[in-house]
Amino acid sequence: MANYKVLIKPSAVKELERVPKKQLQKITEKIQALEFDPRPLQCEKLAAKNESRIRQGAYRLVYTIEDDKLVIMVIKIGHRRDVYR
Repeated sequence: MANYKVLIKPSAVKELERVPKKQLQKITEKIQALEFDPRPLQCEKLAAKNESRIRQGAYRLVYTIEDDKLVIMVIKIGHRRDVYR
């Protein structure tokens, strides 16, 4: 299987900067792991959208997968109470 290219929206980078340091390391590891496996076991497809999400504690990573271009775009990173708004 080919490796995917992981892109992060500028707004998601700003959201990542607000994540507590305790969770930051684990979240960045999950983002890097998407390059090799865009649909890990803990991944869930969001209803009514072409988006998927991964949980990391109380934080969520929302991203899209473009299989034809081998690109993953991280759209949102945030606390579970805010990320779906």
